[in-house]
Amino acid sequence: MSTADTERAYDQRHVHSHHHPEGEAHGTFKGYMTGFILSVILTTIPFWLVMGDVLPSKQATVFIIMGFAVVQILVHMIYFLHMNTSSEGGWNMLALIFTLVLVVITLAGSLWVMFNMNDNMMPVSAHEMRNAP
Repeated sequence: MSTADTERAYDQRHVHSHHHPEGEAHGTFKGYMTGFILSVILTTIPFWLVMGDVLPSKQATVFIIMGFAVVQILVHMIYFLHMNTSSEGGWNMLALIFTLVLVVITLAGSLWVMFNMNDNMMPVSAHEMRNAP
């Protein structure tokens, strides 16, 4: 058996080893197009809300845009990353939940520290600043 035949046999085994277990597919053209169209819609509507100054309240606009962002994250996870509760025995979902918990703890802790520092810092008067070394 020549070196080329050995390499070809290795390449064929290597290609076949990348198939997903249980016959799971990467995705279909229809699935990718559905995800793409939903992504375009979920991007266009918030853009229109901001550029058209549609809502009178900026806070309402921000909350609606954040809602669209959450929906778009879910669309990307489902249609492009193919994440669901059964993929890879649920490990993908467990890793996602763990990541979300860490992000929430980090953000909540940071906000808590910043607000407490702001409340507990003593204001410095102009008189005290003149006497500072």
